[in-house]
Amino acid sequence: SFVLSGVPVSSRVSTKIQQLLNTLKRPKRPPLSDFFTDDSEEIVEVPRLDPNTPKPEGRQIIPVKGEPLGVVSNWPPALQAALARWGATQGKSPALTALDITGKPLYTLTYGKLWSRSVKLAYTLLNKLGTKNEQILKPGDRVALVYPNSDPGMFWVAFYGCLLAEVIPVPIEVPLSRKDAGISQVGFLLGSCGVGLALTSEICLKGLPKTPTGEILQFKRWPRLKWVVTDSKYLTKPSKDWQPHIPTANTDPSYIEYKVNKEGTVVGVAVSKVAMLTHCQALTQACNYCEGETLVNVLDFKKDMGLWHGAVMNRIHTISVPYAVMKACPLSWVQRVNIHKARVALVKCRDLHWAMMAHRDQRDISLASLRMLIVADGANPWSVSSCDAFLNIFQSYGLKPEVICPCATSPEAMTVAIRGLSHGVIRVNTEDKNSALTVQDVGHVMPGALMCIVKPDGPPQLCKTDEIGEIIINSRAGGTMYYGLPGVTKNTFEVIPVNANGVPIGEIPFVRSGLLGFVGPGSLIFVVGKMEGLLMVSGRRHNADDLVATALAVEPVKTVYRGRIAVFSVTVFYDERVVIVAEQRPDASEEDSFQWMSRVLQAIDSIHQVGLYCLALVPANTLPKTPLGGIHISDTKQFFLDGNLHPCNILMCPHTCVTNLPKPRQKQPVGVGPASVMVGNLVAGKRIAQAAGRDLGMIEDQDLVRKHQYLTEALQWRAQTDPDHVLFVLLNAKGVTVGTATCVQLHKRAEKIAAALTEKGSINTGDNVVLLYPPGIDLIAAFYGCLYAGCVPVNVRPPHPQNLAATLPTVRMIIDVSKAACILTTQNLLKILRSKEAAASVNIKTWPTIIDTDDLPRRRPPQIYKPPTAEMIAYLDFSVSTTGMLTGVKISHAAVSALCRSIKLQCELYSSRQIAICLDPYCGLGFVLWCLASVYSGHQSVLIPPFELESCLSLWLSTLSQYRIRDTFCSYSVMELCTKGLGTQTELLKARGVNLSCVRSCVAIAEERPRLALTHSFSKLFKDVGLSSRAVSTAFGSRVNLAICLQGTTGPDPCTVYVDMKSLRHDRVRLVERGAPQSLPLMESGKILPGVRVIIVNPETRGPLGDSHLGEIWVNSPHNASGYYTIYGEESLQADHFNTKLSFGDPQTLWARTGYLGFVKRTELLEANGDRHDALFVVGSLDETLELRGLRYHPIDIETSVSRAHRSIAESAVFTWTNLLVVVSELCGSEQDALDLVPLITNVVLEEHHLIVGVVVIVDPGVIPINSRGEKQRMHLRDSFLADQLDPIYVAYNM
Repeated sequence: SFVLSGVPVSSRVSTKIQQLLNTLKRPKRPPLSDFFTDDSEEIVEVPRLDPNTPKPEGRQIIPVKGEPLGVVSNWPPALQAALARWGATQGKSPALTALDITGKPLYTLTYGKLWSRSVKLAYTLLNKLGTKNEQILKPGDRVALVYPNSDPGMFWVAFYGCLLAEVIPVPIEVPLSRKDAGISQVGFLLGSCGVGLALTSEICLKGLPKTPTGEILQFKRWPRLKWVVTDSKYLTKPSKDWQPHIPTANTDPSYIEYKVNKEGTVVGVAVSKVAMLTHCQALTQACNYCEGETLVNVLDFKKDMGLWHGAVMNRIHTISVPYAVMKACPLSWVQRVNIHKARVALVKCRDLHWAMMAHRDQRDISLASLRMLIVADGANPWSVSSCDAFLNIFQSYGLKPEVICPCATSPEAMTVAIRGLSHGVIRVNTEDKNSALTVQDVGHVMPGALMCIVKPDGPPQLCKTDEIGEIIINSRAGGTMYYGLPGVTKNTFEVIPVNANGVPIGEIPFVRSGLLGFVGPGSLIFVVGKMEGLLMVSGRRHNADDLVATALAVEPVKTVYRGRIAVFSVTVFYDERVVIVAEQRPDASEEDSFQWMSRVLQAIDSIHQVGLYCLALVPANTLPKTPLGGIHISDTKQFFLDGNLHPCNILMCPHTCVTNLPKPRQKQPVGVGPASVMVGNLVAGKRIAQAAGRDLGMIEDQDLVRKHQYLTEALQWRAQTDPDHVLFVLLNAKGVTVGTATCVQLHKRAEKIAAALTEKGSINTGDNVVLLYPPGIDLIAAFYGCLYAGCVPVNVRPPHPQNLAATLPTVRMIIDVSKAACILTTQNLLKILRSKEAAASVNIKTWPTIIDTDDLPRRRPPQIYKPPTAEMIAYLDFSVSTTGMLTGVKISHAAVSALCRSIKLQCELYSSRQIAICLDPYCGLGFVLWCLASVYSGHQSVLIPPFELESCLSLWLSTLSQYRIRDTFCSYSVMELCTKGLGTQTELLKARGVNLSCVRSCVAIAEERPRLALTHSFSKLFKDVGLSSRAVSTAFGSRVNLAICLQGTTGPDPCTVYVDMKSLRHDRVRLVERGAPQSLPLMESGKILPGVRVIIVNPETRGPLGDSHLGEIWVNSPHNASGYYTIYGEESLQADHFNTKLSFGDPQTLWARTGYLGFVKRTELLEANGDRHDALFVVGSLDETLELRGLRYHPIDIETSVSRAHRSIAESAVFTWTNLLVVVSELCGSEQDALDLVPLITNVVLEEHHLIVGVVVIVDPGVIPINSRGEKQRMHLRDSFLADQLDPIYVAYNM
């Protein structure tokens, strides 16, 4: 039994390298592991191999000898000498027949013509390229041969002409466009061979891609080439006395054959003059060639067997059948054999297939003349079935079974073995677990050669007789080096095999053939695949060709186009993953395709015991092609990795094949008592993680705060003392002021509304009143009107008239939950609430009283209400969290005053100041800034409704410039709109005179981790229009406290730290250097507001944590909310979230739990008072974290990775469903990119987060719901997904 796979791979580092490494360990710098640990430390071991795998039992192989090369009396001293001889003595004898596109003979080149033209070319190359006396080409120079596959005659003349001129031909493919598969790699080949001149035909030159000025395109990475046309009319006849110099063949290079490596790099294998000659002799002996035989060649005549067998040595007449003819007429080669009574045909399995498909069209053909049908890829494991099937059909056309000659070749070793005429077929079943693979022999080792089998990796150790390894050859007839690449040459062309103890077995150098195989009975050679097709998955070897064979065996006729299948592996998460890509027939149905894909999965799993990572079907004819129509594997792989493959069907199976994930984390119970943790921390010198803003203190006496505890009093006082001072300015999309409110105007409007409430609404003190207004001054007036009337305002975002079905139910819900007694709104909105469209989504008959405040009569309420105590509720703040929870909190009058005062201190606000606000004023700090702060501090607020930016993107920025605003507040949505929409237009803004150098603080108001990437790109983009890089910062608030941090005008700039993402998943903070792998930058959320204290607490033990430890942020401040406006049935949350005490440390203080994870870090920066600055870093909301594999993930981190995966991903969101991670991505490119995203998203999440994506949903832009603060509503998205309402472009269920 032959062991195909199942050898675990172990890599040994030599002791020398180890010693070298030890001496390099420098002191001073901390070891790298202090900065970051390598993932692979926590990766589970690669699965061990099945103990029942058969072990090799044979003895060590001994080298196998081919028969000796015969001595031939009249053998020429060089190949050119053979051509000279036939040219002189057999000039009329045909050398080459070329066919036209229909398969009819186009011309025949005789040996006389071939000789005379080659001599003319040699003379021209050496004497006529430059001016009179300069010689451009010298013997030994390399020259590119660029001829189309349809023109063998021109190529032959060029090839032999070069040999006669003693320059070295480098045949390459004709470049068709800049986008050719592997074109830049051909440039690498030309560069490494030092090619400066290219020979081509006139027709070919005309067809080359040109620049508009008519010059030949400079292809990527190609050296500058001088092009020489070799058509006869341009060649010079040499003078009578000139004869080409034909020395005896030596070891100098004669020609260079290109070879594409597994990675796609193109190298040149140099073949020496003596190797070329000896190889011809060995082939003549092995194939028993006689002088003047006819040979039909379907292979590429520029390289490999197509070149070797067509050589002039035996005066053979070659009939060349180009690939284009085969496409048009698949039987053409069979017809040529029949017409010319050819003795030898040179084909690939593909040509056998095509002939079988077409054979019914032809009755009267005979293949009886053939003595050899050489199958060039007969070394492939799937060739057996092709050969059998072909024989089966064509035996009745005279084909003799013993004629079929599989052979094994490689560019490095040239011909390794060919089944000559003396042998019958031997089949061997190689055992691979429960499957048997039948392979056919490729005959004996070539005459004059010596062969061994060595281990495919590591040192070239000889294999056991029943082990499969790489075939290595020692022969005078093989390649000599990779031209211009001495480093790689040594490993391939100068291999000395060693025995089991590592001792060399002699001095003879062998060449690695790149073929895998074994020596079977009777010293016959069996080849089972190529080294470059080896896939190493979890320590086991698999062969790409075997997998192709298995996939082909699954009835591909209905699904796969012309059997075109590519197999390769990609490295994802520390292992190779197998990918199969096939072209799908244009008429295949979705059903057929999926059935085929699932059957291939099962077949490969059961036959090869390997899981497929990805199976993709692409439209017919779209995979990158090699020049003769095969699939360009390395380019296909690159397309896959770049997301340019454009599959039409895809199946990912990461769950089955990714077996090396770290074990899920088991949460450790907190065993240590809280007190001991505390003492331990303090003994270790860890300070408790807490931070505070400066003292609120009592400010100067003249301040109205002493006199006025309530905002209503402040407004009345301002209306009396400074009636005409403008508090609010409202702008429209054109930047025109459409509304203003002075102190007295606002006071009077509030009075009118208060009067209306008491008269029309018959409202009682303490009733809740819903405010339903677009962003503007009406909203502010209605708010103070409610306070004047003693009601509690509840501010609600109005429904979207174009999307009532989605937005009206939320409005209805808040009205119901808050038990509102009345709704204040505008005329327009009133009409909408009562409309037919509204009735479709809610019950419009049960609205509470609705008052339209547009045209109220000028009335004053009997008196303005003053609350008996500041603990009374001033207003309710309702908000929908990102997890879809609607929560309302109660804000007392005391909290309102404390918060306004805190903001006034932090931002230095007073009457002469002006600020600009561009955010939605419906909840949180946004509402406070829009409606409350100006009345308290007296500054003027320029109000910019964010929806106006939709019609005029630059509105906010041009307002800042026009009004010379120093402080502005916005939302992330606004920042993003400007970044995406105006990023490319900074020049235009400049031209319009926009200048932002006046702005000293621009704060994004948010309740989330700061979006560093966004604020950073915003600063960078608008630096061009004068925005200071220090201006942009963020604020942080939560439900329990609307404003915890806000970067004010003084104090240090917000700092950024880098934390290790893996530690975060384990609820730990590990600070790392910038640029460390898996690091996440976090920015401080602005400075803590005056009067606010925060402490970081372990949410489970409720004990305080040390500096730089991750925990829940708890807050204590006079402006904490007073509690939830009860959510039905969740009254218990109240105490828990609002008035909580630490379990130890300071048991007196009452804290509110924000529900956010974060940490405090003492920095080197100094506060104004000289203390060191404590920075608060917000990591994310506990509610929205995902628990997967026992670890805690923040959705935003996974989403950031996903958005980087492909240029066409606009926005993405993740959530879990059952135990699966679901990724929803918006596609901003064309729909053909949709399926490209699936593997890339799966790869990036696996690599960066160690998670397997369960479902990938590709949707149109705008499908992911986003709230007014710019936060993704992941739970709404999840609900839509489960209710099947997303209308996706594609859903991939990763198996």
